[in-house]
Order: sequence, then structure tokens, then C-alpha cells
Amino acid sequence: MGIAMSTSRVTPRTIPALQRERARTMRNASTPAERQLWSRLRASSLMGYKFSRQISVGPYICDFVCRQARLVIELDGSQHSEETDRARTDHLEAKGYVVMRFWNQQVLQDVDSVLQMILAELGALGHAPPPAPPASGRGDA
Repeated sequence: MGIAMSTSRVTPRTIPALQRERARTMRNASTPAERQLWSRLRASSLMGYKFSRQISVGPYICDFVCRQARLVIELDGSQHSEETDRARTDHLEAKGYVVMRFWNQQVLQDVDSVLQMILAELGALGHAPPPAPPASGRGDA
């Protein structure tokens, strides 16, 4: 007689399938401002901070999230309302996130200033940039 073994499986965060699909759709249909900012945030290119885009936090899909610093970046266009944004921000802050909001036009016209404000906030949150990876290559030994 064999011994029955229980297998426990670690399951990923439970995100409703519809919300997961909506986030995927939003990633594939980014606005010009989202594409421009993402080109500067992706691949840890902002001083080594890792950002993800169109990430679910509770019932909301956030434009950009730095999980390490618990920072959410939201880009707002004409479709955003202050009332909806306030409820969203309140929920995210209750989850321990800091929320920064920028207008799409602000990103399109001066992305460097937006990046400087994001870096300033990361510094204010007490998060130093991650250390640089060790140098490697074909240097002399």
C-alpha cells in the first residue's frame, strides 16, 4: 500500500479572469503618453527601479507600479473624473501605496520633468536606487 502524498501548490494572486484580460487589453492599446512614459520606465531604466504596467491592485488596474517602493503612477486624460480618481486613490493609499498623477499632456510635452518628479518621490519615500549589477565581461583579469 502506497503512502498518499499531499501536494500543495502555490497559486498566483487571485485576479479575476475578466480583470486580467482587461489589463492585457490595456497594455496592448496604450495611449501615446503611456507608451512614452513606459519607454523611459521599462527594463529598470529609471535609475534601476523596476516598474510594471497595467497592474491589478484590488479592483483597479494601475497604469504603472513600482512594487518595491509601493508607488503607483497614474496618467490621466479627459476621461478621468475627480470623483472616480479620488475613490481609486483612497483605495490604493489604504493598501499602502503612494499615488502620483500626471496629465497625459504633461508627459507628452515634458517627460523629463515627470521623471524627475517620480525620482524625487522615490527618494522621499526613502528608497535609494537599487545597486548596480556587478561589472562583467572580457576585461583583463
